[in-house]
Amino acid sequence: RGTALRLLFKMLSSCSKVGDPHPGQPYKGGNFHAFLPDNREGQKTAMLLKKAFERGLTFQIKSCDGEERVTWGLIPHKTSWDGGKARNGYPDAQYLREVCTVL
Repeated sequence: RGTALRLLFKMLSSCSKVGDPHPGQPYKGGNFHAFLPDNREGQKTAMLLKKAFERGLTFQIKSCDGEERVTWGLIPHKTSWDGGKARNGYPDAQYLREVCTVL
């Protein structure tokens, strides 16, 4: 199965800004993990995901049970190293191609 790159995103709690669903409202952050294969294609994808993160495209703020919180945005991430596509993990032979198309 090979080795994995593990990406960790630490999103702090804060207040939403202009352009967010409810500007000025507090939101809850969290820790988010994503996995990529540790090979040339996975490393290339990691760099593209880093650029997307730096541009604010990776996460969004959503209301959940009356609370604003950080959630994944529209860019698909593998949040498990196993379990297959049904569990948002590997194996998924199409994932790297699909995520690069989105990026």
